[in-house]
Amino acid sequence: MLQTDALEHTESGEDDASALSRELFFQRCRWCGSPAFRRSFCRACGSTAFTRERSEGSGVVVRRHGHVPHNTWFVAMDEGFYVLCQVTGTAPVAVAVGARVTVVRSVTPPGRGMPLVELAYRAESSGRWW
Repeated sequence: MLQTDALEHTESGEDDASALSRELFFQRCRWCGSPAFRRSFCRACGSTAFTRERSEGSGVVVRRHGHVPHNTWFVAMDEGFYVLCQVTGTAPVAVAVGARVTVVRSVTPPGRGMPLVELAYRAESSGRWW
């Protein structure tokens, strides 16, 4: 596995599902500093040397991926990398390009898969691209 796999753990004293880690880890190239998510080489310089950093966990929806029932979207994270995420807690039609999201769980199911995010706030009608 690549070094961007998230560390899922429960906080001490909590044993319910809400205690899952919201930490999302990404890679930063040691040579040019470009951020990436689950890459084996840097897209900018081709280096295979990465450091692991923790994301703040917020980003902006960029575009839809696949069919509506899956509710998967490409999200531009604030650190500068893109990640395919699944949006939870809302109907797929309520998600729009430009909406802010935050990480709920770093990967779904734990240990593999894509990050799970929820809407922080919806895009305004003037902010939508259609």
